[in-house]
Amino acid sequence: MSLEQDLRDRSGNVCELCSSTTDLDVYAVPHSPEGDTADTAIFACGTCRTQLENPDQVGPNHWRCLNDSMWSPVPAVQVVAYRMLHQLKAEGWPQDLLDMMYMEEETREWAKAGVAQEAPANALVHRDSNGVILEAGDSVVLIKDLKVKGSSMVAKQGTAVRRISLDHENEKYIEGKVDGQQIVLVTDYVKKI
Repeated sequence: MSLEQDLRDRSGNVCELCSSTTDLDVYAVPHSPEGDTADTAIFACGTCRTQLENPDQVGPNHWRCLNDSMWSPVPAVQVVAYRMLHQLKAEGWPQDLLDMMYMEEETREWAKAGVAQEAPANALVHRDSNGVILEAGDSVVLIKDLKVKGSSMVAKQGTAVRRISLDHENEKYIEGKVDGQQIVLVTDYVKKI
């Protein structure tokens, strides 16, 4: 039996990520521990394959399908779901799914291996006032009162800001909600919690 036929049988002839039934083909999961087998490949539609292979063409809303497919019993599907959620975690909602996701330790190591190797070498590194690296989805606390420009609001020292997002152009800026209002914060005035 061929690899494609094995995957067709396993998937029920639908994309294992978004359940599409069109333009299906084998997608070999990068950075797999072993060669091309049904255990290291998934059956995916053209849209999923294109976005997996071209990070600049990723449409975040397409990947809301991972809310269902991340629970697949197939390790290769879990790995692809984890990596895509990790790539999109600045959107906010993927971080919630990552927090819920369960994988065997061996599968998690496989998933993380691909994430580490795909990270750009020249990416900005956001650090809090103590030099601790901040990532999208982290929670921080303000270490001093901050006047919010363009409003009469003052963000008080000790205020927790949950699920921050990072500015992709300036390593000193992060965004988060304070009292229901989305504001930009300078990393020099926050501490990771």
